[in-house]
Amino acid sequence: MVRELVHPFAKYLRAEMMPHIWCAGCGNGIVLNCFVHALDELKTDLNKLVMVSGIGCIGRAAGYTYADSFHTTHGRALAFATGVKLANPELEVVVISGDGDLFAIGGNHFIHAARRNIGVKVICVNNLNYGMTGGQQGPTTPLDSITATSPYGNVEHPFNLVHLAAASGSTYVARWTTLHVRRLTQSLKKVLQKEGFCFVEALSPCPEIFGRHNKMRSGLEMMDWFKRASVVENFSDPAKADITPDKIVVGEFVDIEKLSYEKLLHEKISKINEKAMEKVQ
Repeated sequence: MVRELVHPFAKYLRAEMMPHIWCAGCGNGIVLNCFVHALDELKTDLNKLVMVSGIGCIGRAAGYTYADSFHTTHGRALAFATGVKLANPELEVVVISGDGDLFAIGGNHFIHAARRNIGVKVICVNNLNYGMTGGQQGPTTPLDSITATSPYGNVEHPFNLVHLAAASGSTYVARWTTLHVRRLTQSLKKVLQKEGFCFVEALSPCPEIFGRHNKMRSGLEMMDWFKRASVVENFSDPAKADITPDKIVVGEFVDIEKLSYEKLLHEKISKINEKAMEKVQ
């Protein structure tokens, strides 16, 4: 009798979409693995989960997850996610996208979604460049880094994503690297249980495009950088959590409670309807 081997997380992943397209050494698979573990540990109802992604390497994760998903136009993941959440607030809406998609063309959507405190959970996989389209410098590329469009070193100051998310109004903000598998999983579990707009940055290796230009030609070399440079400073000032070659501040930065936009909207509509009924009577 031959036993059929079944992957322990088969119910969360689309087998027909495998094998995945990610490069050897890329951290996207680790992030997806952490997310699937979080779903499993929370016994998440997949019928109430919606995955939304933008354009970029990590955008494939929405299609790999066995849930309703939208692979949207470049930079518009949060616009789509906002519509889904307001159409049905009972759904758990998760955006998983890259640093370029969320903070370059999609930057305006991000700050206003956070400001409104829309109940969407954002996982930003930050590989420090535009990895899918040739390795151009992006909004998070560190100073002096070599990329396809900065062959002499980047001279643009990068975004500090956790500072931006905190300043914009996120109820939860954390940063981990793909080396911090357990801590990343715990943060993802936490955001799936919180109200309001939540943000988790996952710093991920991109050895094929970013690493080879910056003296880290393999995934292991980039992971070694994460190990050497990462410092856990929970609830420290996110304004001081810049990413540099010598120091990567990781941890939880914000964890507060605040009414979500959809709840405030529902309360407002209910009050308007009550006043309208009083006038009719």
